[in-house]
Amino acid sequence: MPDRDADPLIVAISSRTLFDLEDSHALFEAQGIDAYADYQRDHEDDILPPGVAFPLVRKLLGLNDGAPPEAPRVEVILISRNSADTGLRIFNSIAHHGLSIKRAAFSNGSPPFPYIRPFGADLFLSTHAEDVRSALQAGVAAATLLPARAAQQRHDQLRIAFDGDAVIFDDEGERVSREGGLDAFAAHERARAGEPLSGGPFRGFLDALHRLQAAFPVGQDAPIRTALVTARSIPAHERVIRTLRDWGIRLDEALFLGGRAKGPFLDAFGADIFFDDSVHNIESARGLVAAGHVPHGIANRD
Repeated sequence: MPDRDADPLIVAISSRTLFDLEDSHALFEAQGIDAYADYQRDHEDDILPPGVAFPLVRKLLGLNDGAPPEAPRVEVILISRNSADTGLRIFNSIAHHGLSIKRAAFSNGSPPFPYIRPFGADLFLSTHAEDVRSALQAGVAAATLLPARAAQQRHDQLRIAFDGDAVIFDDEGERVSREGGLDAFAAHERARAGEPLSGGPFRGFLDALHRLQAAFPVGQDAPIRTALVTARSIPAHERVIRTLRDWGIRLDEALFLGGRAKGPFLDAFGADIFFDDSVHNIESARGLVAAGHVPHGIANRD
């Protein structure tokens, strides 16, 4: 096994999250692969505008400033359903925007997720929900983003927000809440306040992100800031705090919202991306911040 402490944080992204490809994707949906391929070749020198994950990627790669080229802190890998031929426009756009992306897999229409684990990815972001589900089943943190133009950058600091249950932690609490209601959930959490929660699909990514944070100073001027944004309320907070303490994980901010809509709080935090298993919470956040749906746990069983 490799020494994960010495490895970079590895993020795999699809081309439709990195760039705004919606015009050509609409052509593919309407007229098929041949029309799409002809269009991409005819426009391969036209630079693609940034997509929904572009600001995140730029900030992630910016964390390599000062690191030796042979030992980057972060690596971003392109995972695309394009062919290498139709992907030439994507490569040209990567070069134009000055993104240091050196590895890619083009699957020419086939599901690309089998390549995610060999690349050692800690996180996979895609607009293709089926690929995201397959990555989660393979044990890789993954989320679905709706394609959109990149939001305007508000600050230089990389800010990442997470839901708790079914994302960082397993979905034990959500299962209890659905089966017995909020009172049963509160009693369950009080009784187990000293018992650490089990890890969810983003536990590994959170570990890798925490190791990356450790390379930088702590405080307001740190280049990375994280937040837990959960619907839990007091007293269900105690088990969460003790679990993170047991894991040795630092989250810079924690918001226990007691069921309040998350969107305005994520906007106030200035999240570059937010991960949640609830479609309802994603809808609350979308339009304010980039929101990644994690199709995991009882809320997504159907």
